[in-house]
Order: sequence, then structure tokens, then C-alpha cells
Amino acid sequence: MHDGETAVRVEVRQAYAAAARRFAEGAGGCCGPDCGDRAAGAPAEPGFYTATDRERLSDATLLASLGCGNPTAVAALVEGETVLDLGSGGGIDVILSARRVGPSGVVYGLDMTDEMLALARRNAAEAGVANVHFLRGHIEDVPLPSNSVDVVISNCVINLSGDKPAVLAEIARVLRPGGRVGVSDVVAEDRLTPAERAERGSWAGCIAGALSKGEYEAGLRRAGLEDVEVEFTHEIADGLHAAIVRARKPA
Repeated sequence: MHDGETAVRVEVRQAYAAAARRFAEGAGGCCGPDCGDRAAGAPAEPGFYTATDRERLSDATLLASLGCGNPTAVAALVEGETVLDLGSGGGIDVILSARRVGPSGVVYGLDMTDEMLALARRNAAEAGVANVHFLRGHIEDVPLPSNSVDVVISNCVINLSGDKPAVLAEIARVLRPGGRVGVSDVVAEDRLTPAERAERGSWAGCIAGALSKGEYEAGLRRAGLEDVEVEFTHEIADGLHAAIVRARKPA
């Protein structure tokens, strides 16, 4: 364990490094060490991305998706915007975002796992997108200036953090005034206690660390964001759902 690292961060890093190695070998995978942790743990289901999106992505890029939705559609990206993808993994949402914002826009992908960053850079190079930058770092301490991005996206990653207030505060910090959040994540029903969430799956499997709907909404507001929405899309375990999360930084 590196100095200052928590057990949660080490568990997540090891799980995703192993997943990246499997993807590099052409094998499928899941969010955590136990594929039974969540139904969305397999490579991206067709419903998450449009047929056009899938046709423009390599098989290797699609295989490396561990998400639970399509944040590029949730965020309604437009040409010329600057986008930050928290926990960019194999790069699928960075590549799609880069195409949506066009050559006048820019997309940053942030990940803490060297193996995932290497995989994402290879996938982006094969996709021929030049307006992307992959950064090594933690979503609790984003290596970008304040007020520097128009949109923050993330795909089933915020639930993996052991310090979600820090993540939400960083989102608010890096967003420009009027900037927005478009996130896909695993969210629990308010009836489930943290212990009950942990009974349903591991932290690295995107279950034990999931916020409840009410916790998510309150956390975004405490971070200074407004127009907060958390909408369940489909159930992935008893009381746990893939969800769309939206918010905006006051102008």
C-alpha cells in the first residue's frame, strides 16, 4: 500500500488493473473481482450506446467498457466544449465525447490505474481522436485548474471512491460557472443502510460504496451545485439501481 492510500483505494486499483490486463489480452471482464456483483458488470450492453456510437468504436474499446450507462448522452455534449471524464478506464466515453465536442473541443480522461491509462491511450490512438488528454490522478484531487471545464462526466466510478464529499467538491471546483454534471452511477434506494449495501456486493464491484439517492442529492447540493436530479434507470441488485445524475454549477 502506498503512503496515504486507503484499503478501498488499493482494492479498487488492483481490481481495475487486473481488468485492464484482461482487456489487453482480448478477454471480457466485469467491474470487480466478482462478476455477480452487478448485472451491468459485463461489457457495455447495446442499450447504453447507440448503434452509431458502437459502429464507430473498435471491438477492443467496447470490450473494455465497465460502465452502467452512457454519460455522453446524459450530458448532451455540444461542439467546442471542454469535458472531464472521472475514472476514464478504457477510454470509451472519452472517445465518444471527443467526437461530440469536435476538434474545437477538448476532453480529459482521469484515471489512477496505469494499466487502464495505457489501454485508453491505445484505444484513442486507434480511434484517431486527437483532442484528448489522459491524466493520472485521483478523482478526489483532480489535477486541473478551478473553473476549467464545461462538463464533468463519469460512468460507474464515483461509487468506487472512499471520499465522495471530496469528489463532489472537486467536481464543483473544476466546473466553470454554469457548467454541468452528467453522470451514470450505481445508486441505492434510501431504505438501504450502508451495511445492507455491503451485503449485496463488494466495493470494487460498485455495490458496497454506492450512495443512496438522498445522500447523492444532498452531497451535490452541499458541494454548491443546483438543479440536482438523480433518476433510477434499471435495477441491478435488490435496492440498487443504475442511475442518471445531473446537476449544474450556478452561473
